[in-house]
Amino acid sequence: MKVQIGTSKPEVFKEYWPGQYEFFSHFEFACGIPHVLFVITTVKENGKPNACFHSWSAFAGDEGGFFAVMPGLGQDTHTYSNIMRTGEFCVNFLGPQFYDACMKTIHDNSDDADELAAGGFTPEESADISAPRIVESFLSLECTLESATDLSGKGITSLVVGRVVRIAADENYAKGLDEKYGPSGFMFNIHAPKDLMTGEGDTTAVGTLSVLRADH
Repeated sequence: MKVQIGTSKPEVFKEYWPGQYEFFSHFEFACGIPHVLFVITTVKENGKPNACFHSWSAFAGDEGGFFAVMPGLGQDTHTYSNIMRTGEFCVNFLGPQFYDACMKTIHDNSDDADELAAGGFTPEESADISAPRIVESFLSLECTLESATDLSGKGITSLVVGRVVRIAADENYAKGLDEKYGPSGFMFNIHAPKDLMTGEGDTTAVGTLSVLRADH
């Protein structure tokens, strides 16, 4: 038997914080789909570095370009405002040993804060954009804004698409099937999956990849 849930939030789904089901669809917690975690860096209007610990994204392209496709970016955030103003941002992938540092950038995010410094990260100049890369990142994608769309039409979140104009990879993570696919590589957001019967579930977890099969 399969549990089915429709577009209306089940009554048993407990709200753990105000506005939980306004910023996130109930399907977010019902599905429990993992997404890769990364830090978006931009530049604030005052020149200070801005950092956004984000997920819910995909990276794909064809001969016409490679793109960072980022839904779920709050329209009231510094990051969204900075991207709209400058037309640039950088996606930085970090291993799970930096998870706590990434969380610190969320808690110290005032207009005057250097959010990279708040997380203990080292900025480095990007090659093609004004937004800084993170030295500790094993893979950075320098991006220019391709498009931005109101995701649901309610003015809450946006779908931001960036065109990747350059990548920078640490040499230990630049050899194909290497360290990026292991305990120090990509980390994944497991965002409070629900028990679909009881509606309970407020546990967020971080996962990494384990290669089970390699075909040639």
